[in-house]
Amino acid sequence: METLVEKVLMYGDTQAEKEAICFKNIIVTYGELKKRVEGMASILHGMGIEKGHRVMLNAVSKPEYIVGLLAIQYIGAVTVAIDKYAKPDNVYDIWKMTQADIFLADGKKMPEEVKAVSFKQVYEESLQEQVHIGYVRPDEEQLCELLFTTGTTGKPKGAMLSYRCVYANMLNTCNGIHMRGDDIVLNPLPLNHSFGMRVLRSTLYLGATVVLQNGFTFAKEIEKNIEQHCCTAMVCVPASMEVIYRQMQNRFAPIIGQFRYIEFGAGSLSVDMKKKLLALLPDTQLFNTWGSTETGGALFLDITKYPDKAASIGRPLDGIEVKAVDPDGNEVPAKDIDTAGRMILRGRMRMEGYWNEPELTRDAILEDWLYTNDLVYMDVDGFVYMLGRADDIINVGGEKVSPIEVENVAQEHEEVKECACIGVNDPEGIVGQVPVLYVVAERGMIEEDVLLKYLATRLEKYKLPQECIQVDELPRNQMKKLDRKALHRMYAERSNTDLMNPVICNLLARRSVRSFTDQPIDGKILDMIIKTGYYAPSGHNMQTWRFTVLKSQDKIQQLKEITRVKAEEAKVHFYGFENPKVLILVSNDRRNKDGIQDASCAAENMMLAAWSYGLGSVWLNPLMTLSDEPEIRELLNSYQIPGQHIVWAAIALGYPKAPGKLLSKKENVVRVIE
Repeated sequence: METLVEKVLMYGDTQAEKEAICFKNIIVTYGELKKRVEGMASILHGMGIEKGHRVMLNAVSKPEYIVGLLAIQYIGAVTVAIDKYAKPDNVYDIWKMTQADIFLADGKKMPEEVKAVSFKQVYEESLQEQVHIGYVRPDEEQLCELLFTTGTTGKPKGAMLSYRCVYANMLNTCNGIHMRGDDIVLNPLPLNHSFGMRVLRSTLYLGATVVLQNGFTFAKEIEKNIEQHCCTAMVCVPASMEVIYRQMQNRFAPIIGQFRYIEFGAGSLSVDMKKKLLALLPDTQLFNTWGSTETGGALFLDITKYPDKAASIGRPLDGIEVKAVDPDGNEVPAKDIDTAGRMILRGRMRMEGYWNEPELTRDAILEDWLYTNDLVYMDVDGFVYMLGRADDIINVGGEKVSPIEVENVAQEHEEVKECACIGVNDPEGIVGQVPVLYVVAERGMIEEDVLLKYLATRLEKYKLPQECIQVDELPRNQMKKLDRKALHRMYAERSNTDLMNPVICNLLARRSVRSFTDQPIDGKILDMIIKTGYYAPSGHNMQTWRFTVLKSQDKIQQLKEITRVKAEEAKVHFYGFENPKVLILVSNDRRNKDGIQDASCAAENMMLAAWSYGLGSVWLNPLMTLSDEPEIRELLNSYQIPGQHIVWAAIALGYPKAPGKLLSKKENVVRVIE
């Protein structure tokens, strides 16, 4: 067994100039990484850190985190990775549980008893430090990492990962997705999470390059990293791929198709998305991995090689055993949904247990087998199919209904962007439970009767949702995994969904669209859209606005090109648009102090109206800065827009070529004063 530290130290000598870590414009070679690890280990040892001590470290997606992780293990101490967004109370709870010696972090206010050490400072000093301790290979059973996961009670559990299981975990990941030493892996995942950690370890273990990115919020950053660092691979969670796809739209395939492979984990891609990606990315190998904090990656599916197994979560590698058992622990054949059982696994990758939780450990590990709460069955080729968590399976009058099966079918409806199925008590008290489907529409409002008729042709009667509830978005956790418990709470409260109606759905579902088809816009629809702008409120009812509607493609492209050139010269942000059928210029008299507000209300009305008709739109505002540029003012004059008017909004309008992008919404922006 070679440890990760040993491999990094070796690469520091054999490939010292090779890039190990990339973060924005920061490059750390293997030679520098070795020096920094040895230097930081010496600093930490000078602080009293020794073999077996627990060291908490803030899991920032930056080089210092990787150096800190390796330096702690160089000493033989135990790493305790902490979510960089964790609240102080949660950090303090883990501090007390682990009795950690120090906490490497910056900017976190903690109680005085928590010995916080500046991560940045230790990192900066690591290159200047003289090495005065040597590396000693640990025993296989020695504790290497504590990875914390949240259980069903919400209380954090520390999975104890020995060097044995970390080593097996690295090999499984390398073999399962065919990683290579020349790969440059883009890793935007949280580094306190099992998925992000196992990919990070495996990349460095092979002497490859890891490119760090702080999440998936903006697809533009992914594109920039691909261009700047020549990334050959990426790891991703399914929900984030949906975001990337919607943001990039028609640029998705050319950009993402540059990867040699993409690995998905922390949840399974929908069958519909797997099919879509196979068609869009024919030269990119796609993998879906099932794993957990307790096992790391254990089941691997090569989607590209086995498209006919797209509904499965993969099959175990050599050295990993998987069985299905009944509630009493007896093995069951598990050949289909009716004979499915609880999945249990064993192999060298399995955790040693939960930190200071002997009862939880006894419940989870029995005779070397790790017991999960997932119901599965296997086909003749050894591929595993998941029905869901045991407590998520819906019991309809004794018949088992897999929420995942219902979701996969519903997901194929063209108007369904995403969905989630849960079981609720039968209101008539006859069959025990009935399925309910939460749906996020591509746009506007989905008619429940239409969706149910679609499902009725593809699902047995007892599997049909008794209710389809439309929502703006599905609740997800930090790793973007679906939070079914939150859905159950929503159903119990019903406050959010009872207030939904076509108007609210339209308000919540509208997205910006920049790419349009050639389909013409009906004149009556266009007139009604403009009318909604005309009927918007205006300050003191002055109505000094003007709505200029450009239909000529030549005039639209002429204005677009001049605006683009002037925006570049003036360093004004101009995120372009493609071939809209109509461009509406909303202008107002600059002498009206309420002019910009009046124009904004009108623009929003028109974009919402467009969305309700199935049209897409995008608000472009560079002209608010550039209206008086001579070349642009000349064009505005030709449109008979008064010289005292500023174009506060330009609305590109047309039928969407691809769905609008869905960006994450900021939290903590609402404050209620009673």
